[in-house]
Amino acid sequence: MTGGSGERRLTMPIDLIASMPLLLPRAIAWAEAQAAIVLVRGIALKAPALELAREVGVTSPGSIRIGVVDRLPLPADVSLREAALQSGLLGPGTIGLTLGYAVLICRGHESKPGLLRHEFRHVYQYEAAGSIAAFLPVYLQQIVAFGYVDAPLEADARAHEYRGAEWELENER
Repeated sequence: MTGGSGERRLTMPIDLIASMPLLLPRAIAWAEAQAAIVLVRGIALKAPALELAREVGVTSPGSIRIGVVDRLPLPADVSLREAALQSGLLGPGTIGLTLGYAVLICRGHESKPGLLRHEFRHVYQYEAAGSIAAFLPVYLQQIVAFGYVDAPLEADARAHEYRGAEWELENER
């Protein structure tokens, strides 16, 4: 079966709750490896983006690096990839992914303030947790328990996407 992203999909859904103990260490390793690449190759924030990061609570915005990509990476590990797609965490419509101080954004979306604020709020959440290895278990458990859209950490990030007039301008378009 092929999903909308063109990726080969397993025909049977994964039991995400039962699979979590097996998938979590692999997810952390994948996230840390992806973050390491972006932290070396990514772009440092300029003044306006630094201010956006500060506004949503990031304590070390100078540590953030942006990786602009044509498409967000998916894990090579088939079970991990399927879990990410099935949960809605990654997929054809996903345009941003934060892994610690590494923020991956699809080309053409890198200057959207709402998206940057959302992803920078995730940076804040990683800072609060202390590391990728500390953040991901909590975040992924929320995704499994509540679904991607209703996960509390996602709701928190969405709540920081827009401010006052900025929100009104975006919604008038």
